[in-house]
Amino acid sequence: MNSSGYPERFKRTLDLYGEDGFVKIRAAHVMVCGLGGVGAHAAVALARSGLGTLTLVDFDAVTASSLNRSPAATERDIGRPKAEVIRDHLRATCPWTETRAVRAFVHTDTANELLTPPPDWVADAIDSLNPKVALLEQCVRREVPVASSMGAAGRTDVSLVRSGDLWESRRCPLASRVRKFLRRKGIDSPIPCIWSEERPREVLPPDLDDRMLERGRVRNRLPSGIALPGIFGYALASLILDRLASGPELG
Repeated sequence: MNSSGYPERFKRTLDLYGEDGFVKIRAAHVMVCGLGGVGAHAAVALARSGLGTLTLVDFDAVTASSLNRSPAATERDIGRPKAEVIRDHLRATCPWTETRAVRAFVHTDTANELLTPPPDWVADAIDSLNPKVALLEQCVRREVPVASSMGAAGRTDVSLVRSGDLWESRRCPLASRVRKFLRRKGIDSPIPCIWSEERPREVLPPDLDDRMLERGRVRNRLPSGIALPGIFGYALASLILDRLASGPELG
């Protein structure tokens, strides 16, 4: 224990955010939606930083081709729900965080359910347009703070990663479509987000072993490594941790 009464493992985090800020982080509940490369790294960063409660939401299962960007999954996890894999990893490595897994596909109805009762923050790391827009819309309408990651796949240049307001983002095709769909729904509120100004590489035809048969859809292949999704995830977590530490006390 250190002089503040917290275990030594939290010393550097306490130094960074101060005791008042760390108390708020310990009291907070964050929901991470989408547990691909970005969301999984964000979840790890939040838990390692001492977050009190973490809810992990994703419908997909681990595939062999997703192992190259996961901070936790191994070949033994192929076929298991991503949310459960990250949950089990965090329960083993970060037992101070209460970690829950929800296997759900996000759309308007499930977004309402997931946000009841509302978490203190939502980390949106969904990579599909319609579910992403549905989540952002419900967060804004219900006044649940949300930070969003735009497209990380197909990029390698770390110098072009940006943090700011969604409405100020540039050169990101996903961000452009998200803004367009939100405007159609009458949403124009500020949404903090992470994006890249790098032109993404072209998508590739889908792999047969990556077909999401339970959802009846086939997804194109997005070239992706671990570095950029990891950077996006840690940036997303940092943004939320900063807001929590500097924000009001949580009930």
